[in-house]
Amino acid sequence: MFRLYIDEDSADRNLVQALRARGVDVITAQEADMIERTDDEHLQFATSRNRVLYSFNRGDFFRLHSQYLAEGKDHAGMLLARQQHYSVGEQMRRVLKVMALKSAADMRNCVEFLSAWG
Repeated sequence: MFRLYIDEDSADRNLVQALRARGVDVITAQEADMIERTDDEHLQFATSRNRVLYSFNRGDFFRLHSQYLAEGKDHAGMLLARQQHYSVGEQMRRVLKVMALKSAADMRNCVEFLSAWG
C-alpha cells in the first residue's frame, strides 16, 4: 500500500480519519506545515517523502505532471479527484480501491483519476 499526502485544498478531516482507521498512512498539508505553498512545492514535498499526492486541483497538477515528465523529473504519483463530486465515503472507497491494486512503484510518475475507480 502506498503512502498518501493530501494537499490543503483536498484535506477533509473525516476523509483523513476514515483512511487512517483503515490503516492508510496519510499526512495532510496542515500537519506537514505546507499551507499556502505552490503546487510544485506540494509535489516536491510529497515526492521527497515517497507519498502519492491527493488533490482536487486536477488541471494544475496534471500540467505539472506533464512538465515533470518533459523535464525528466520524477514524482511519487498523483491521485486526482473532482472537487465536491464525491462524498467522503465514496472518496475513501475509491482511494482504497486504487491502493489495493497499485503499489508505490506502480504510482511512480503516474496520474490516476478517482473517477476511473468507481
